Amino acid sequence: MQAWLCENPIGVEALSFKDMPTPAPAPGHICVAIKAASLNFPDLLIVQGKYQMKPPTPFVPGTEFAGVVESVGDGVKGFKPGDRVAAFAGTGGFATHACIPATLAMPLPAGFAFEDAAAFICTYATSHHALIDRAALQPGETVLVLGAAGGVGTASIQVAKAAGAKVIAAVSSDDKAKRCLELGADAVINYSKGQLREELKTLTEGRGPDVVVDPVGGDLAEPVFRSIAWRGRYLVIGFAQGAIPALPLNLALLKGASLVGVFWGEFAKREPQNNARMLGELASWYAQGRIKPVLDCVLPLAELPKAFERMSSRQVVGKVVLSC
Repeated sequence: MQAWLCENPIGVEALSFKDMPTPAPAPGHICVAIKAASLNFPDLLIVQGKYQMKPPTPFVPGTEFAGVVESVGDGVKGFKPGDRVAAFAGTGGFATHACIPATLAMPLPAGFAFEDAAAFICTYATSHHALIDRAALQPGETVLVLGAAGGVGTASIQVAKAAGAKVIAAVSSDDKAKRCLELGADAVINYSKGQLREELKTLTEGRGPDVVVDPVGGDLAEPVFRSIAWRGRYLVIGFAQGAIPALPLNLALLKGASLVGVFWGEFAKREPQNNARMLGELASWYAQGRIKPVLDCVLPLAELPKAFERMSSRQVVGKVVLSC
């Protein structure tokens, strides 16, 4: 097999593309011949040694991928060679093969493209868990999506629309605004122009958004929280801007608002049956054409550094995918 190996987590420049023995699955594991893998922001943090999870070196990075089961270990039930699967495994995805616990694999229904599947689990599970589970989104409510052109952002637009909500997409450029409208957003705000609160007030007739999806953090958090509707729910998903904001808690009191943490990975561990039901619903929505991953570009596996460079440019709409 071929794989990108991280022997010293100091950055992308330290990764090396190597030939390695193809692993055999341990009991309870499956070996997947990877067809496509996607980049997520934690992938960059992991190879920089900045993520909360620090795998022992050497390791193969790549949290999310899709492919075909090549072999199964002892005790595996529900999977056999030839089955098509997707997985969010934490590591191992930037390679031609990976061995993972069978419990981490999601069976792919017929017609689910590998490139779409590789860009599916993390962003759509996060968005669904955030909006449907944590925020209890209701039809007719207004959702503001920050960083709306990113992976979680584009998924949140689609999940919110599938749930019957009105969506305002907040982005950093006019080009991204155009793409978000094409994805189904009802309105867009280019917050680089510095009129976020004023435009929110206009678009919501002074009421504010009922739900805020925030995978960005940084200096947008406080002005947006000040604009939230009565009984609003502010979903804390991540900090792609880099800075972790500090909010005056009196704002939550004045608006009767909720600050809601969203940690899909922990939810999946603690509530596996609920997570499985959610993934099943999302797969059904994909089959119905209600949601579809937005792919910024597809590059060969050997061009991982270029893919990281593209992701770091903050010009990406959707997700960058590697093809094996």
